[in-house]
Amino acid sequence: MDKKTKNTDPDSPRPISNGVSETHSSENPDHKQLGRELDLFVFSDLVGSGLPLWTPRGTLVRNLLDDFVWELRKARGFEKVEIPHITKKELYETSGHWDKFKDDLFRITTREGHEFAMKPMNCPHHTQIYARKPWSYREMPQRYTNTTMVYRDEQSGELNGLSRVRSITQDDAHTFCREAQVKEEFLKVWDIVQEFYGTFGFDLSVRLSFHDPKEPEKYLGDKKRWTSAEDILREIAREKKAKVVESPGEAAFYGPKLDFMANDSLGRQWQVATIQLDMNMPERFDLTCVNEKGEKERIVMIHAAIMGSIERFLSVILEHLNGALPVWLSPAQVKILPVSEKHADYAREVFDVLKGADIRVLLDDSADTLGKRIRNGKMQRIPYLAVVGDEEANAKTVTLEGRAGKIGALAVADVIERIAEEMRTRADK
Repeated sequence: MDKKTKNTDPDSPRPISNGVSETHSSENPDHKQLGRELDLFVFSDLVGSGLPLWTPRGTLVRNLLDDFVWELRKARGFEKVEIPHITKKELYETSGHWDKFKDDLFRITTREGHEFAMKPMNCPHHTQIYARKPWSYREMPQRYTNTTMVYRDEQSGELNGLSRVRSITQDDAHTFCREAQVKEEFLKVWDIVQEFYGTFGFDLSVRLSFHDPKEPEKYLGDKKRWTSAEDILREIAREKKAKVVESPGEAAFYGPKLDFMANDSLGRQWQVATIQLDMNMPERFDLTCVNEKGEKERIVMIHAAIMGSIERFLSVILEHLNGALPVWLSPAQVKILPVSEKHADYAREVFDVLKGADIRVLLDDSADTLGKRIRNGKMQRIPYLAVVGDEEANAKTVTLEGRAGKIGALAVADVIERIAEEMRTRADK
């Protein structure tokens, strides 16, 4: 694949490839700087380039995102699976990945001389979970989901913060189904994509990423199989009445893709989620079900990534929101600010009540001036600042300020209710 636009992983969204400069300013925020300011992740020379380390705050954000995607998938019949991080090379030789991507793999040779690889994708492992037993058509589809790291030996010059890394956390899913079930299964994932990205205010368009018939050597399978798969995707897009553009040459090597494109607040376009139809890997691994006639029937495989890469998604969303994560996703949701030392006891009381209500709360009772502590809270992009002084202590309230400005005096119970509602709906007030 072309190095300028190649995937960070064959199953994950593409890095930005529209010529947008990587330089940043206050008008064009840099996720690497925001990550430091918000204390989300760090890189270490001792660990290595392209291998981010996640702080407690950053790990919380990652888990909240993954929990949201799992919530959406669970409601649509997906089940979690788990796989190891290495595999014998024979798995990728069978899938076809070895010939296409062997130069991008981290390889391991065992003491006995066997060659293994750090997994750069998850789909071949998932085929082996499906292949563990015969399946009746009555048991189809089988839907597996797995959030796990994959690894690619990216060149040092291609690494860029979270946008291009060597350890990639995929929120990956694979559906094994009959061909007649493809449309329904695609539409289930489409609904997940729309709900997830709608939460962040993205308006999505669709790209049908097809094979390039002029370069058939880049793809697995015959022309008939590719034509059939691409016609199915066109039909699905028509049914959704989606605005689409067809892009020959953008397919995965094993099948066509339905890619979702999003414009961020800086006017840049990103490929985000992807749904891919794979008629080749089931053939290579001889994946079947037993149909109504008692005969073996070849199945198909659907690859679906919602965030694709959690690292890359966070690089996009941090810059899209300039670090101002919504309340449900913020590592700290409220910071308590006593006016002076004499209000520290009441501030601690408010802190304990909020913490007991599962609010992510901080207390800043440092010796800095109130003005400086307020500025620090805003620099940390904390959604709510709660000031407590004499009036608040007497009335058992806090004076609340949000990102849009001062809200006013609220009872602590009302603050809890407000934040709980924003967490439940994942929508800021």
